[in-house]
Parts: sequence; structure tokens; C-alpha cells
Amino acid sequence: MTDGKGHGRHVRQGLIGFLTGHRSKWVIVALWLVVLVVAAPLASKLTDAQDNDAASWLPGSAESTQVLNTSNGFRPEQIPAVVVYAREGGLTAQDRDKIAQDADQIKQLTAHGIRGSETRGPVYNDQSAPEAAQIYVPITMDEKGWEEISPAVDSIRDETGSSTGGLAVHITGPGGTSADFSDAFEGIDSTLLLSAMAVVIVMLLLTYRSPTLLFVPLIGVVVSLFTAQALIYLLAEHAGLTVNGQSAGILTVLVFGAGTDYALLLVARYREELRRHEDRHEAMALALHRAGPAVLASGATVVVSMLVLLAAEMNSTRGLGPVAAIGVAVALLAMLSLFPALLLIFGRWIFWPVIPHFGSDDPTERGMWARMGRTIARRPRMIWAATAVVLAALSLGLLQIRAEGISNADAFTGKPDSITGQEVSARYFPAGSGDPLVIVANEAQADQVRSAVTATKGVVPDSLAVPPGTKPSYEGQVLFEATMTDPSDSEAAKHTVERVRDAVHDVPDADAQVGGGTASLLDMDTATTHDNIVIIPAVLVVVLLILSLLLRALVAPLLLIGTVVLSFTAALGASALAFRHLFDYAGESTDFPLFVFVFLVALGIDYNIFLTTRIREEAAHQGTRPGVVTGLAATGAVITSAGLVLAGTFAALGTLPMVAFAELGFAVALGVLLDTFIARSVLVTSLFLDLGPKVWWPHRMAHEDGGVAAVSEAERVGQSGG
Repeated sequence: MTDGKGHGRHVRQGLIGFLTGHRSKWVIVALWLVVLVVAAPLASKLTDAQDNDAASWLPGSAESTQVLNTSNGFRPEQIPAVVVYAREGGLTAQDRDKIAQDADQIKQLTAHGIRGSETRGPVYNDQSAPEAAQIYVPITMDEKGWEEISPAVDSIRDETGSSTGGLAVHITGPGGTSADFSDAFEGIDSTLLLSAMAVVIVMLLLTYRSPTLLFVPLIGVVVSLFTAQALIYLLAEHAGLTVNGQSAGILTVLVFGAGTDYALLLVARYREELRRHEDRHEAMALALHRAGPAVLASGATVVVSMLVLLAAEMNSTRGLGPVAAIGVAVALLAMLSLFPALLLIFGRWIFWPVIPHFGSDDPTERGMWARMGRTIARRPRMIWAATAVVLAALSLGLLQIRAEGISNADAFTGKPDSITGQEVSARYFPAGSGDPLVIVANEAQADQVRSAVTATKGVVPDSLAVPPGTKPSYEGQVLFEATMTDPSDSEAAKHTVERVRDAVHDVPDADAQVGGGTASLLDMDTATTHDNIVIIPAVLVVVLLILSLLLRALVAPLLLIGTVVLSFTAALGASALAFRHLFDYAGESTDFPLFVFVFLVALGIDYNIFLTTRIREEAAHQGTRPGVVTGLAATGAVITSAGLVLAGTFAALGTLPMVAFAELGFAVALGVLLDTFIARSVLVTSLFLDLGPKVWWPHRMAHEDGGVAAVSEAERVGQSGG
């Protein structure tokens, strides 16, 4: 039942000896306490360091980004808010007086980036019998301008009031929509933190059945999160790391999910060793020695996979890579140092009321997962084939996926004021008003460029103008705007941008470029397509290399990669069906498949790593097929708990009122559950049982499967059910 005191003393040397020492455990906790004291104040500043302006999301080399940078020479960066007034049956004289008075009041505003002198309007849809009017208010963006959008819109609303007496009043346009997005992001850190913490607490209670033990991993993940946020803040302030609301939100979920998973995997092995060793320090040393490499490989897989995102063209995707990698790396470090030290300090009583006493039986040997392994061993080929067919059938739901971008109208789980205003505006004005095309060209060819734009289908002919507050020329170039006939976030508008670009690019020596909100969406779609083609294969190669090095085999890693990919396609297909027919979402963002893939492959492979390293360990002693059954029995419960925790933390993204976050959380959570309960427990287990020692090829274990006794044991398991 014990591995021998000699082996225990041998393990407790070097780094593991320091991590599990009688005195050094106090040093480790003290060091982390110092880190926490330093990190906590810095972590609280991360929100202020976020960069949510357009350039932090757009691809750096895109034409729309170049226009955005060039236009700063003509005027400060601006985002237009549009006040829309409408009354069915026509505006009354009293309505028109109010609208004119509101316009005068707005023109006097100077707070929160509003330069009243640049306000345009009111513009009526019909001068003789108007039913609607618009006031165009550019909001100037400074270094922290995106933090001012919501206050600026609030200032405009204070002047205009809300809908009353039959007169509809809405604030829309890019400024109004951005303000609603800002309000949706408000409190995202605390919302996700509390949601993730609640999930972790519930799952740890169910897993450990101990009201005391759950606080140890919880302390570890909270310390990890604060430390990671502090590091990311310092890099954002002093090293140019881009952090936005998306990456900051995913960071919280990732640290809680991954950190808790690593704690679960480690404590499960520690509990085993406590039953075999009277000295808890020796038990922890052996747990780190045996489970540590798998946990380390799991964390390294996620970290390296996240760093692959640095190859992305999208700035937002590229920025997420190091942010997520830092979060997982810090969580991994804390769970392999602080977490073991805390467990050792508290002693066995921390497991109360289910304390693993020395010499007690291991319940996994007769539990549900042991029975499942023996059942699968009877007909492994039939089981893996049937399981693969089920997952392939779910994958057919990919035909329902619409990852072509989400319009503003469909981006919120509710219907904020800006979306209502957009619908009202489209009934009375050109649908693209309020979010114009921005064209920059050489001054000498300005007239030719204007003619080319005017003649393009989808552009309102008389809409070309130099906006107020804009320099007539700058360094030999001119800037003007044009309104499109279609809504600026529609596919039709994107096609208009393509036509306009083709037209102006054909003007000789004009060096014309087309930007604006719609052009940015188009460039983001193009960049995301590139990122899908580059990053998805790169992540697969990285994961395959790590698995091959860890398992010292080729067949097993290829099988594991295949099962995770199949689990990913099944999750994506099932999610698409749910989005279409259950939640009635209009579509998915263009980067949705990429993010789901990266998270599911990088995180889903964790459980396969933990299972297969345990199988490999057992196979060295008793043969591959019995080792598979023993490995599943030993890891089944903890991996399932870890999967539930990770799924729950990603599902917490659904608490945010934005469709993109809700879809990402749902798909990743579903994928983790499929991977945990089906791909890993059934598919991987049955494949390994069917192939037997061949899974270790080209390692010598492929030819030496523990001797005749192991083979006969495998036959006994397969034939009699153990």
C-alpha cells in the first residue's frame, strides 16, 4: 500500500522538497502574502488601463485603421451620436420648437468631449410635413475618450429628455450604441468575479463535501487573479500590452476555471497519497511528483496555445493571447506552490468531515468510474464507434452556424435605447445616416474621388460633405464623409464599402482610402478569416508536440487530438442549433469559432493529459488495458468535477447582457461537458482499450505490455467485467 520510505525521501529533494518542507511551506505562504499585498492595489487599476478604442480592436494594417490614424490630422477622433425625434402622423409645431430648443442647448454643451459648435441639425426628413428629425452630435475622443462616451450621452439625454406625449426621443448612432455597450460592460469585473466564485464554491462543496477544504483553492485562485491583474496592468502601462473589456472579462473566467481545475487534480492525488503515507509532507511530495508533471503539462498547453494568438491580425485577439497566458501561468504557479503549502499547514483536518486517514481504503477502486471502465472493456470497439457517430451527428449542426458577424441590433440580449432609435431613424432617413463612410484622398484628385464615390451604388448621392470642425486639407490630403443607403452594420453596407474602395482605388494617383464604422467591420471579418486559417492549425501543432513529448508516443497524442477536435465540432454544431432554435440569436461573431476552438482544445486537452498520464503510469506496472481501467477509476471523479467547474465558470459569461459573450460562454461550457463526460470518459477510454499497447507507439511500451500476467489480467477484465 505504500511506495516505501526510501522512495518518499528521494522524492522530497530539490524543488519538491522545498515546496513540501516543514519550514519552507511557511516561507512560501509568506512570499505569496507579500505578492498579494503588492498586487492588490495594482490589480484594482486594471480597469483604468483598458484600451477600448477602435484601434485596440481593429487589425493594425487594415485600411480602416489607416484612415482612422490619418483622420486624426484633420480632427480629433470622433464618434457621432444621433438624437432621433419622431411622431407618427407628423411632428407638431410644439415638437419642432422643442427640437430646435434642444439643438441650441446641445450646441452649448462642452462637457465629456462634446464640442457643441460641431453639432449639426436639426435635419428634418421632410421640410413641408416632417415626421422625424435628427441632431448629429460628434463626441471627441481624447486619451480616455471611450470612458466619456456614456457620460456624454447622458449629458445629451439630460437636454433632450425621453419619449413623452407621443413624441419618440432616442439617442442612437455609433455614440449611442457605444454608450449602451459601455453600460453593459459596467461592472463586468465584479459581475464575473462573483458569478465565477459562486460556481466554484458550489462545485467544490459538491466535490469535496467539505465546508472547510473549499476555502483553500478559493484562496489560491483569488490570489492568482489579483497577481495576474497586477502584472497585466504593469505591462499595459509600461510595455504597451493592449487590454480591453473582452480580454479582462475572459481573464477572470479563465483564472477561476483553470486554477480550480489544477487544484482539483492535485488534491485528488494528495488524498490518495494520504491514505498510503502517515506523513502528510511525504504524501504531498509524492502527489506533486506524480500529478505535478500532468498539471504542469496541462498549464503549459494552455499558456502556449494562448501565446499562439500573437500571430493574429486582429488587435483584440492578439492582445487576448498574452493576457490569458499570464493568467493561466500565474494560476499554475500558485496551485503548485501556494496551494500545497496551505494544505500542509492546515493538515488532514481540512478535509473534514471526509478525512483520508492513513491506511483507509481508496473508494475509487470500487466506484462508478471503475465499473464504467470494466463495462467499456467488454466491447470497446463498438462503444467508441457509436460514440463517434453521436458526436459526428451533433457536428452536423455546423450547417446552422452563422459566424458572419452580429449587427448592433442583434448584439444585445435585450433592446437598449440606441437600437430602438436605429430602427426609428431607418424609417425616416437613409439607413446609413449617423455612421458615414470616411474617405481620405490626395487633394489634387479630390474631385475625381468625390465623383467616383457619388456614382457608386449604395451611396446617397448628395451626402458627400466635409464634416464641421474638420480642416479643409492636411499634408496634401482631404477628408470627407458619405452616407450609405443601407444600415451601417448590414452585409449590404459592407458590399457598398467594397464597391467604393474599388472605385476610389481606380482613381490614378489619388492614394484614396475608405474607413468608417462599416469599413472597420469589413476589415475585421477579413482579419478574422486570416486568423482562423493561421491560428487553428498552429494550436493543433502546439498541442500535438506537447502531448508527444509528455507521453513519448505518437499514436496516443493523435488519438487525443482527434477526440478533442470531434468534441469541438460537436459542441459548435449543438450550440448553433441552440442559438437558432432555442435562444433565437440572429448569428455569431466572426471570431466565435476561433475563440471556442482555442479554449476547448487548450482546456479540453487538460483532462486527456491527466487521464492518459495516469494510464501510462499504471500501464508500466500492470499493462495497458488494465491500466486504462485503473486510470479511469482513479481520475474519473476529479476530472468530472474539474469539467463541471470549468463549464460553470464559462457559463458565467451568460450573465452579461451581450450576445457574443453569452454565445461564447454557452459553447465553451457545452464543449467542456461533452469532452468531460463523453469524449474523455467514453471515447478515449474505449479507443485505448481497443488499441491496447499500440497507443504508445513508437515507445517500447507498444511492444512490452507488462508481461504475461498483465495480458491475462486484461483478458479477465474484458471477458468477465472484473
